[in-house]
Amino acid sequence: MSDRFALRGRVITNGQDILDGLVVVNGSVVAYAGTADGYGEEWPEQVERVENGFICPGFVDMHMHGIAGSDTMDGTPEALQTISRALAGYGVTSFLATTMTAPYADLEKAIRNVVAVSRQGMDGASIVGIHLEGPWINPRYKGAQKEENIAVPKLEDVRRLYELADGLMKVVTIAPEQPEATEAIRWLKEQGVVVSAGHTGASFDQAGKAVESGVCHFTHCFNAMTGLHHREPGVVGAAMYHEQLSTELIADGVHVHPAVMRILYRVKSAARLALVSDSMRAAALGEGTYDLGGQEVHVRGAEAQLADGTLAGSILTLNRAVRNMVTLSGVPLAEAVAMASETPANILGLGTQKGRLQAGFDADLVVLGDDFEVQSAYVSGRLVYQVQK
Repeated sequence: MSDRFALRGRVITNGQDILDGLVVVNGSVVAYAGTADGYGEEWPEQVERVENGFICPGFVDMHMHGIAGSDTMDGTPEALQTISRALAGYGVTSFLATTMTAPYADLEKAIRNVVAVSRQGMDGASIVGIHLEGPWINPRYKGAQKEENIAVPKLEDVRRLYELADGLMKVVTIAPEQPEATEAIRWLKEQGVVVSAGHTGASFDQAGKAVESGVCHFTHCFNAMTGLHHREPGVVGAAMYHEQLSTELIADGVHVHPAVMRILYRVKSAARLALVSDSMRAAALGEGTYDLGGQEVHVRGAEAQLADGTLAGSILTLNRAVRNMVTLSGVPLAEAVAMASETPANILGLGTQKGRLQAGFDADLVVLGDDFEVQSAYVSGRLVYQVQK
C-alpha cells in the first residue's frame, strides 16, 4: 500500500456517524477525515471502498494483561510481540502492557522488557505505556491476584519501579486505604501518573480523601472494590459521585450486568468511561485451562475463573466490548467507539495524537464489519492486520 491512500465509507469519529465519509492518510498521519463531498484536495490514487461496516479510530486498551497465549509478566520480547500482533486483529492499535501482583524481581523484569521492546518497534499495536496493577492492593479485594505477593506501597519501592519504567509508567492501580498509600499517591500524581483506585476496600470517605491526594481514576468499576449501598456508597459510589473523574469498565456482560453497564454510562458519560478488556493470556484461544500468575484459570464460555469461582481477568476484546455496549446496553455506536478510543487516549494524555480521526493525528484506524469483527487495522498508516478473504 502506498504512503498516501484513502478509505471511503461510513466513518465513526469525534462523536459523529458520517454515512458517506472519507479518511485520507498521508504517511503516518491522517490528512483528512470527514464527509466525502467536503474534501477539496486531489484524491489519492488508492481509495478503498468500505461497503459493509465502518471506519473508526484504533482502539486504546489501557488495561490488558495478555492474549493469544502470552502475558506481560512473561517478561520476554516474544510475548509482547505476540500480544501486539493479536491485539491488532481485535481493533487495538495502542495499549498499556499491564502487570499484576508479583514479587518485585518479577515486576522489574517485566518492566525492563516493556521498556526495551517498546523502543524496538512493535509488529502490531503500539505499546504506549505500562499499567502497574498491584502489588499495592488490599488482600480482601485481591481478585485473582496472589495474596502472598501483595506489598505495602513504600515510597522507595514506588520510586524504584517508576524510574525503572523510564517514562512509561502511565497508570498505577492502588488501594488507597493501605498503609503508606497516601504518600505514594501524592508522589505519583506529582510525576504525572494516572493514579487509579482498585482492588480496594476503601469506604466512601476514604475514597474521597484519596481523590484529594491524587486519585483520578477507578480500575474496572464494580469489580474488586466496595460496592454501592444507600448508607455506605463505597468506592463505586465515589466513582459515580466524583463526576470529573474517569473509570474503567469491563463490558463483557459477565463482570457487570448490561443494565448496570448502561447506568454507569449514563452517570459518567462516554467522556469519562473507558472500555478495557482486562484480558489474560486465554483471550482469543477458546475454552481450556490456562495460567495466570501461577494460578490455574478455567475458561468456559465467556468466563475465566479460578478453581473457587473467582473471576480471573477476562477473555474480552475491545471490538466486542464496543459491540456489547451497543447491543446489550443501548449505547449509540459513536459513543461506544469513543469509549474505546478517544476517552482512554484522553485519560492517558494522548488526546492530541490518538483516539480520533482528525488531520494531524496518528493514522491509527480500523475497519470493522457490521458484526463488529475487524476487517483491517492500521498503525501510523501501516497495515498491520487484514482479514484473510
